[in-house]
Amino acid sequence: MASMTPNEFKLFQKFIYDHAGIDLAPAKHVMVSSRLTKRLNYHQLDNFSQYFELAMSPSGAQEFQMMVDILTTNETYFFREPKHFDFLQDQILKPWRGDHFRLWSAASSSGEEAYSIAMLLAENLGTKKWSILGTDLSTKVLEKARKGVYIMDRIDLLDRNLMEKYCLKGVRSQDGTFRVAEKLRQNIRFKQLNLMKQLPPKMETFDVIFLRNVLIYFDNDTKKHVVERLVAALKPGGHFFISHSETLSRITDKLEMVQPSIYVKR
Repeated sequence: MASMTPNEFKLFQKFIYDHAGIDLAPAKHVMVSSRLTKRLNYHQLDNFSQYFELAMSPSGAQEFQMMVDILTTNETYFFREPKHFDFLQDQILKPWRGDHFRLWSAASSSGEEAYSIAMLLAENLGTKKWSILGTDLSTKVLEKARKGVYIMDRIDLLDRNLMEKYCLKGVRSQDGTFRVAEKLRQNIRFKQLNLMKQLPPKMETFDVIFLRNVLIYFDNDTKKHVVERLVAALKPGGHFFISHSETLSRITDKLEMVQPSIYVKR
């Protein structure tokens, strides 16, 4: 197995920072090496420099996206950070009186966050119209999100009643898996979006934006640009969620903290 040199690690470190704003700490050296080794072996290359050149070459578009997927994919699960979902249900959805509730899961990964939210929207909004946009940089996780099929060990925090109402358990060859029901999936769009770039010119505005477990990978300048770009798509009075391990202190003056990790647009 090839060993990734410090200079090779810097190649990938600079690339993913420039492309996705992710600041890979030196401690991620082993992780990056381990994740990319399979691709190195697949192409029968001698070192990581050769792999980088392949992925960045004009003929390497497919491998380029594969490299992005490998370097940006993070683990998630249903109803992660439960207090956020309690706040969404009790403080936002129950008193909501609009016509169409729009929510953006801005770093949706493989879809567990968007589907968790969808269950709450379906439970609390009755016949009112609602929709969710789920975006991510990785095409691999978006493909999984669109399918809505997961293994059973992702549901420790998923209420049994919601599971029975909105999920279909797999049988025979699909035993040990479940699929999110079509009545939820039809209200969710998943699309690729790079948060480092300007939003589409006709981007809709949202009542709530979730941007969780992403900012921890950004430096302060990148955080500021990304947050202010997303806040522009948030309705006045709309809510903005980040992870409990993150903060928006000194990042933007357009949001006011309601409680740690939950903000409202001024």
